[in-house]
Amino acid sequence: MTKTITRLYNIYDHATQTIVALRAAGFLDAEISLLGPANAATGLASDAPGAAGADAEIGAGVGGAVGAGTGLLTGLGLMAIPGVGPVVAAGWLVATAAGAVAGALAGAAAGGITGGLTGAGISDSDANVYAEGVRRGGSLVTVRAPDDREAEARRILDDHMPMDVEAREAEYRSEGWAAFDPKARPYIHIVGATDPAMMERP
Repeated sequence: MTKTITRLYNIYDHATQTIVALRAAGFLDAEISLLGPANAATGLASDAPGAAGADAEIGAGVGGAVGAGTGLLTGLGLMAIPGVGPVVAAGWLVATAAGAVAGALAGAAAGGITGGLTGAGISDSDANVYAEGVRRGGSLVTVRAPDDREAEARRILDDHMPMDVEAREAEYRSEGWAAFDPKARPYIHIVGATDPAMMERP
């Protein structure tokens, strides 16, 4: 059997280091997914709370360059997700949530992240926290590992400072959050910010 293992990272570089380590250990691109803030990889800001449309123009221009320059995952590019805004994305989760990723802008169905995660066996509660974490500037890495490599995959994912999801959920709920809302206005992702706590709220 195959297990889906997911971690959320405050810092985009920690997510990319995780992917490099997974690939070095022999995990295939087809087994790994990444969703992260677009500005972290491109240096471009999301200047307005509803910037998905504006960033579509940016994404069309730089999506291919992101994929070509990082050496991370095949098909890495930009896409817009309702409630999140523009993200750097690649992998099976993105294909499940959005239909396809080809290094250029793609539209995601409402709730696509949560639907993709729950469809892969992640609990609804955790899927909502992961989606909200991406909305607030975090980076999500998932890997599908066979049973005999599950422990190895977990070790690699845990080696690069993932968030404590239970603590993050408690923090969100203390602010009145209940669940990821694909109709919410995206946060403004500030260029140079390395922690989602530094992101401006809508």
